[in-house]
Amino acid sequence: MTLFIDADACPVTADALAVARRAGVAVVIAGNTTQNLERHVRPGDPRDAAHARRGFWVDTLAVSTGADSADFAIVESLQPGDVVVTQDIGLAAMVLGRGARAIGVRGRVYSTATIDSDLFIRAEEKKVRRAGGRTKGPSAFTDRDRRRFGENLEGLLGIW
Repeated sequence: MTLFIDADACPVTADALAVARRAGVAVVIAGNTTQNLERHVRPGDPRDAAHARRGFWVDTLAVSTGADSADFAIVESLQPGDVVVTQDIGLAAMVLGRGARAIGVRGRVYSTATIDSDLFIRAEEKKVRRAGGRTKGPSAFTDRDRRRFGENLEGLLGIW
């Protein structure tokens, strides 16, 4: 199992890495080349499977600055059973389609039972915005969101 983190504007990268260290799961942090993805990696973290500690190691995947470059790079690398941290419903849908699992930064575990309605709502809101209308944005990210994320990620990675 590998944990992929869609690091573009991800407020829980450090939290996800901490859970992966405890679970002994490999991590790939993906983001565009304008980010310093290495800032998330601790100096002592193993960088490849040959040097893994209890299964944990971390790599970075820097991609071009295109709109969905990180998303497509993640999807290309996915195996069934992998887990992806993302705020992007479109990426979550692709992840589920590949037999992997996806979790949002607020701790929502995406499901094949509801992903179509999620995509529909996203498309309808986009129509409203293109027509000049306004839609409600997300609420402020809270400590409760962070705790929910950590707990649900622990469950996906098999810690409890």
